[in-house]
Amino acid sequence: RPPRALEIMPSRLVNLVAVGLPLAQSFGLGLPPSLPVAPVPAAGQRAAGSPSMIAEMIKPALGSSDGKQALGTSLPDCPSTKWNEDGIDAAEWQAKYRSEELPVCPLEIVASEADNAMGTQYFVQRRDELAELLAKHGTLWLRGFDLTKDPAGFRSFWESLDLNPCLDPIHSSGLRKFLSKRDAIYEEVNKQSLSQHYIGLHQEMTEKKTAKAGAFVCFQPATISGGEFLIADGERIFRDLDTEALQTLMDRKVRISVSNLDLDVLGLLPGATKEEAMESVRQLVGDTVAPKFDMDLDMIWGTDGKAMRLQAIERAQSPVNRHPDTGRPVWFCNMHNHARFLRERRCCAVPEVGMTDVFFGDLSIIPGELVTKVNEACEKNIVRVPMEAGDVLLCDNYRVLHGRDVFRGERQHAVSWFGDESGGPIAENRNDGLAGFINQFVVGE
Repeated sequence: RPPRALEIMPSRLVNLVAVGLPLAQSFGLGLPPSLPVAPVPAAGQRAAGSPSMIAEMIKPALGSSDGKQALGTSLPDCPSTKWNEDGIDAAEWQAKYRSEELPVCPLEIVASEADNAMGTQYFVQRRDELAELLAKHGTLWLRGFDLTKDPAGFRSFWESLDLNPCLDPIHSSGLRKFLSKRDAIYEEVNKQSLSQHYIGLHQEMTEKKTAKAGAFVCFQPATISGGEFLIADGERIFRDLDTEALQTLMDRKVRISVSNLDLDVLGLLPGATKEEAMESVRQLVGDTVAPKFDMDLDMIWGTDGKAMRLQAIERAQSPVNRHPDTGRPVWFCNMHNHARFLRERRCCAVPEVGMTDVFFGDLSIIPGELVTKVNEACEKNIVRVPMEAGDVLLCDNYRVLHGRDVFRGERQHAVSWFGDESGGPIAENRNDGLAGFINQFVVGE
């Protein structure tokens, strides 16, 4: 008899899909190391720092025993996404925003010698003031502070502000690598294999989980060129979107596909055997792999017109949300980063298994003309931030979207994520089994 689907190399299939599902969310971690490496800089360019040099620079802080609690194994989970999207009148709110002078975003705060001499006390004494500025502007660009030039100091910075660290929304996938686990600091996308991959605007969120805030720190800017951080205010994107396009997306909602698994080989099977094999594979992936990523994913064949492509797709969600504190609507959607229509038209180093896409809520294709209008509103409001060593971008993750441009050379950026409360329940440890395999062999932790 023809082989049944569950007899077709199940262990290899599980491992393949395990690597594939979260790749899109983590911007392609695990790409082969055969992509071109940036050349040695010419005279007048930034002095290059090798990976080992950068590691040596922050090594003392990574291994310090300052008496602080090790946080990596006791972090609370990322909070659930706070949805409040019903009843928003797009045209009314756009008119309101256009009548207002929206605050500058990001707001720059530059340290003086006196500020640096205060160390952590600068932030302790201005805790309430900085919280008010963050609420008003959405992002604070802290520049020239000596305290935040290494992981230990960076942790002291956000502890001084009483921020409550939490796990990344997709930490359980195994593809979120800690730079300093004891200090709850994740490594940003610094890999050479992804240096020529443009990361579009997005919030650190899924339909299920969203961090309240994030602090991005630069320990080493790109040693040759590029790598600027991208910031865009969600209120401004909402304001500038074509009203008809915005209302269409709000009415029809969106669904985000986070991975593709092309299994053309199953198409060679005859009739009923093929259908049985497809259903068995769909169940295998959905039951064995998808739960590792703590996302509500549906495994669906052929959504983009390719019959033998199995896609992992999030549940329907609104592209707009009310801010949980202000109640003001913001663009709350990762389309600028995840839409395949845009990825295929800019620098993209993600293999097919990690290619993302965005559909209407009923899984029909969003026309390129509509995606282009979203792109125009996003691009109009991008602020390029050339971070230097010690710079921090403290961001309201519900209001502000972030991204990263391509770069050449070595780069070391990191991030800590924050929730609502300290002392929440410790997250379930899923970093074992398949996720542990991914961490060890793909991410390299």
